[in-house]
Amino acid sequence: MNLLEHAGKSLLAVAGINVPQGYVCRNLDEVAVAAEALGPCVVKAQVPAGRRGKAGGIRLADNIEEAVAAAEQVFDMVIGGHVVRELLVEQQVEIVEEIYVALVNDPETKGPMLLFSAEGGMEVEDLVRERPETLLRLPVDIRDGMGQVPLERGVSQLIQILYLLFIEADAELLEINPLVRTVDGELVALDCKLAFDDSSAWRQPDLVEISEPERLTALEARARDMGLRYIELDGDVGILANGAGLTMTTMDAVTHYGGRPANFLEIGGDAYTRAKDALSLVLSNPRVKSLLVNFCGAFARTDVMTEGLLAAWDEVPDDMPVFFTIHGTGDEEAIAMIRDRLGMEPFELMDDAVVAAVEAAR
Repeated sequence: MNLLEHAGKSLLAVAGINVPQGYVCRNLDEVAVAAEALGPCVVKAQVPAGRRGKAGGIRLADNIEEAVAAAEQVFDMVIGGHVVRELLVEQQVEIVEEIYVALVNDPETKGPMLLFSAEGGMEVEDLVRERPETLLRLPVDIRDGMGQVPLERGVSQLIQILYLLFIEADAELLEINPLVRTVDGELVALDCKLAFDDSSAWRQPDLVEISEPERLTALEARARDMGLRYIELDGDVGILANGAGLTMTTMDAVTHYGGRPANFLEIGGDAYTRAKDALSLVLSNPRVKSLLVNFCGAFARTDVMTEGLLAAWDEVPDDMPVFFTIHGTGDEEAIAMIRDRLGMEPFELMDDAVVAAVEAAR
């Protein structure tokens, strides 16, 4: 579960970390009142998505009129698939230095990991890609706690507080970017991302109360009604595979070869009966430019999955490039069906099918 910025900051403030004064606003009248109280301020979209600034969801305002004008532009924007319904109107801060600090669960060490950079304010993915040496990675042994951090005293003390909050909240991610040093020498959290483990919800009722409920896209809601687990992504290669593991492997392969998956779709053991619904769902995404079908049969036969898919084949647009790779139980019959009924030749290697689908989407 995710907390919006203002909810995460309220936890930081209770823990003793400085945050700017701010007000949550749901209409322009509330924005005007907040701007009058704050003076120069920042109008910030409250959605559970990153890159709000690049999307135009964060704007500076020097007075009430500018704050209201900014709010008019930000309200109802769609950022990361989420409609902006709330704004955080926050006092401006004079910044001397921007820092990045985060605690995450590290899958390799199976424990918390501290991430720190003296160059905050930018996307950490860009930072790691361009200058990986600027990002400190410090694994934390959960049995010993955070311990001493080889950083300046004030930052080190703040990280100790963050770590306690990370543990107490059953967090998967607690990130401040940027953590800034002001002209007065204070450390202030200008942003906060906090996501905690869904499975801990039963012992985190207070966090559940202030967390952001899951918002589904129209296709995700349709999939839920169909009994399918579908996650809409921003790519253009539609993926139809059976089983969560194979689907994620296919998504990784698409990304590896420079493409962008358009979806995750779990049809699992019901693949033989769900292929028709699944195909319809994948093709309903208007961003899909190519379709990659990757079936691997074990208990579920690939020929039965293929039969279900062919039952819905009339829904595939004539100009949609489609690429198959089929292996496992029933693959000879499945491949014969593809040849006979569609006049296509499935790829022997998954990588070749993925490369073809990625190139076709460009």
